[in-house]
Amino acid sequence: MDRLFIIDYLNELSTIMKEKQEYLIELDSVVGDGDLGLTMSDGFEAAFEAIKTSEENDLGRLLFTAGKAMSSAVPSTMGTLMASGFMQAGKAFKGKDVIEAKEIVDLLRAYAEGVMHRGKAQPGEKTFIDGLMPAIKKMDEAFAQGLDAFTAAKKGVSGAVEGYDRTAGMLAVHGRAATRGEASRTLKDPGAAVAVLMITALEKSTRNFNHKK
Repeated sequence: MDRLFIIDYLNELSTIMKEKQEYLIELDSVVGDGDLGLTMSDGFEAAFEAIKTSEENDLGRLLFTAGKAMSSAVPSTMGTLMASGFMQAGKAFKGKDVIEAKEIVDLLRAYAEGVMHRGKAQPGEKTFIDGLMPAIKKMDEAFAQGLDAFTAAKKGVSGAVEGYDRTAGMLAVHGRAATRGEASRTLKDPGAAVAVLMITALEKSTRNFNHKK
């Protein structure tokens, strides 16, 4: 997998965030200020536009460029967190022009590290991380079983959905949802829903990759 895979993935990310913009706005209007859909749509579009015609083969530089563009386009809290994920993944993959399918998990893990470092969030605190980490775990298990990238991503989607569902019951520690205290336990986290969309986009991109081989 090379730069074309990364570009395709960001294209799928941009597309799904546009398609689900109203869905994210609706989710966020319950616990936040309702701008999540616009932030994710505009942010991921900016990330894709920044690299869609790039001839850069260094995957790290490509991802870092996407992150910088997203950071500039949507400097809100969630926009900055998502941009930080790209930039951390960029640092982790600097100098690589090709990755093996199983290294997709390493990319996602680096992304999660960037988000956690920037947002000071840990698993179990009712955030984006609670959707992403279960997906990473499922994909890790799939690759350990020798499954292909598309199948692994498909399992990752189920992990992300399970993680999102489990955020109902968690106590919110960050953001406006935290002001609800114990009442926050009744709601699912919109950030974790973004993680579901990210892995769904990855599933589509790995399917595209398989079809091109």
